[in-house]
Amino acid sequence: MSKSTTNRTRRAARITGRVQGVGFRHFTRQTARRLDLSGWVRNEPDGAVRLEVEGPPDAVEQLLEAVHQGPPAARVDAVDTDVREATGSTEAFRVRYHS
Repeated sequence: MSKSTTNRTRRAARITGRVQGVGFRHFTRQTARRLDLSGWVRNEPDGAVRLEVEGPPDAVEQLLEAVHQGPPAARVDAVDTDVREATGSTEAFRVRYHS
């Protein structure tokens, strides 16, 4: 059974900088799960990190604010986001290892 897409938003983001090999995916998953969000995060071949996140708009914004900083060893240069259509997903936020 999926949650209604009312009062939910879905965003995609591409994060660049020193974001691989510094615990960025773990940090993102941990933060997203604390906020009870759905979605995924993965490393990209070009050294960026990509994520899609869905949930209440305020919680999604909190995650996006957190990834602007990242974990202590990260250096975030840019976070480019776009809006996606909410799907009503209730799956736990996870790390993806393949596209």
